[in-house]
Amino acid sequence: MNRLMILGAVLVVAIVTASSALFTVHQTQQVLITQFGQPIRVITEPGLQAKIPFIQSVIAFDRRLLDYDAPGEEVILGDQRRLIVDSFTRYRITDPLLFFQTVGATEAGIRARFNSIVTSSLRRVLGNEPLLSVLSTDRARIMNEIQRQVNEEARRFGIVVTDVRIRRADLPEENTQAILNRMQSERERVAREARAEGAEVAARIRASADRERTVLLAEAQAQGDILRGQGEQESIRIFADAFQRDPEFFGFWRTMQAYREAFSEGDARLLLSPDSEFFRFFRGEGLPGAAPRRAAN
Repeated sequence: MNRLMILGAVLVVAIVTASSALFTVHQTQQVLITQFGQPIRVITEPGLQAKIPFIQSVIAFDRRLLDYDAPGEEVILGDQRRLIVDSFTRYRITDPLLFFQTVGATEAGIRARFNSIVTSSLRRVLGNEPLLSVLSTDRARIMNEIQRQVNEEARRFGIVVTDVRIRRADLPEENTQAILNRMQSERERVAREARAEGAEVAARIRASADRERTVLLAEAQAQGDILRGQGEQESIRIFADAFQRDPEFFGFWRTMQAYREAFSEGDARLLLSPDSEFFRFFRGEGLPGAAPRRAAN
């Protein structure tokens, strides 16, 4: 019985010792072995590995691409404009031993370092660039320079920075309101200029139309006067020609026209003597084709 208990105890100790001595390195990990807090060796190959149980410890670091989101920072640009920049950084741990010696056993330590590194690089680079460059295609060049400076600082921590990007760049609230007011004033000025130019063009068009109208009316009036004059001249010529052909008939016709105009209303009254020359045709005198009346003895 005692033998079985001893064998069981030995077996348990062996299992515990084996479980403490053996460990697995995942393909997404790299492992640092420490002994009493001092680094011993680095394991980067995945698979089953062994260590001295109870003496050596295993610290695993992620070998995948990691990211860090920096909080928004207010940066003064080269043209003295203020900009709130929100950036993110992608990095990879390439030297677990150096990372452990400078940062510690966890990845949380590097995040505090990244905050100062990225902020300093952003301020140095953006401090020499105007706002238009940050908002234009020059941003790629600016970000490459920021990444280069951040990478130089990060290498002493055993990491490599693969990318730094500005996720959002906004103006401060007071600057935004001032710019919006300035943009509104500029738009109102452009609108006033457009309205003034439109009014000037409209006045010019109206003046030209009035001038053309006056010219057209004057030309039409002149042409009408010429045509009326020509018509009256032709009428006079026709009347003169008719008078020369048959003066008696022409006199008769003119007198009939006078009768029609005088008695057209029907209630006209004339106070004339019966032997008036106006009524000579009523007395049968002077009719065309009529024989002259003999004078009384």
